[in-house]
Amino acid sequence: MIRKMWATEWPLHLMLLPGIAIVLIYSYGPMVGIMIAFEHFVPARGIFGSEWVGFDNFKFVMSLPDTYRVLYNTIFIAFMKMIAGQMVPIVFALLLNEVRNTVMKRSVQTLVYLPHFLSWIILGGIMIDILSPSSGLVNQTLQTLGFKPIFFLGDAHWFPYVLVVSDIWKEFGFSTIVYLAALTSINPALYEAAAIDGANRWRQTRHVTLPGIVPIITLLATLSLGQILNAGFDQVFNLYNPQVYETGDILDTLVYRLGLEQAQYGMATAVGLFKSAVSLLFISVSYWLAYRFANYRIF
Repeated sequence: MIRKMWATEWPLHLMLLPGIAIVLIYSYGPMVGIMIAFEHFVPARGIFGSEWVGFDNFKFVMSLPDTYRVLYNTIFIAFMKMIAGQMVPIVFALLLNEVRNTVMKRSVQTLVYLPHFLSWIILGGIMIDILSPSSGLVNQTLQTLGFKPIFFLGDAHWFPYVLVVSDIWKEFGFSTIVYLAALTSINPALYEAAAIDGANRWRQTRHVTLPGIVPIITLLATLSLGQILNAGFDQVFNLYNPQVYETGDILDTLVYRLGLEQAQYGMATAVGLFKSAVSLLFISVSYWLAYRFANYRIF
C-alpha cells in the first residue's frame, strides 16, 4: 500500500523540497543564533567561541529603566492597532456593501486598497509632509479653523495616536476584503424575509448582516492576539525620533539600537528572544481561542 502511494505521490513530495529547503535555511538555520542571548558575544570569536554568561543579558536588560516603558509602549500601540484595525474595516465594509453603484463601489475599493501596497519609506515621507507644523496640510487646516499648529511627529503625547491612525489609513482598505467576502456568503433570502417583516436597512444590518459575519470577526480578533508585541517596526522606525522615545519606542526599535547602533549583540538577542517567547504564548492562546469560539483549526 505504501509503495503504491509513493509511486503516485512522489512528484508531490518532490515539489515540497524547495520550500522545505528555504524554511530550513532561512527560518530554522538562523535559530542557532539564539545562543548569543546567553553569551558575551564577540564577533571575532564567533557564536561557539564567545564567553557563556547564562541569563546575565536578560537580567541586565530587565534592570534598564527604559525596558518596562518600552514594553508598555509596544503593548499599548499594538493593542490600539488591533482594536482600530478590527473596527474600521468592519464599519467600512458595511457601508461599502450598501453602495449599489458598481462603478462607484469599485472605484472606492481601488482607492482605499492602494496605500497597502506602498512601503513605509514612501508613506513615512508623505506623513512627514502632511503633518509638518509649518507647511503641512493638517496644520494649515487647524490654523484656518483658529487652532495652534501641532508638531504631531515631535510631540510624545500625539505620536502613538499618529502611529495608529496612519497604520489604519494604510491597512484598512486591504483588511476590508475579508469582510466583503464574508458579506457575500450571507443568504439573500434572509434579507428578503427581514424586509417582509418590516425591517429597514438598519435593522437588516443589525439582525442579519452583523450576525452573519460574527464568526469571521471572532476568528480575526482572536488570531490578532499573536501580534500583540508587533507594534510595527517599519512604521515606527521611519517616523520616530529621540523626542518621542518616551511613548514611541518599542521592543523592535530597542533591539535595533542595542544591536546595530551600540553593538550590544547579546542584550539585543535577549530582548528579541523574550519577545519571541511571549509572542509564542499569545499565538498559542489565540489559536486555542479561535478553535474554542470560531471552530478554527490549523489542520
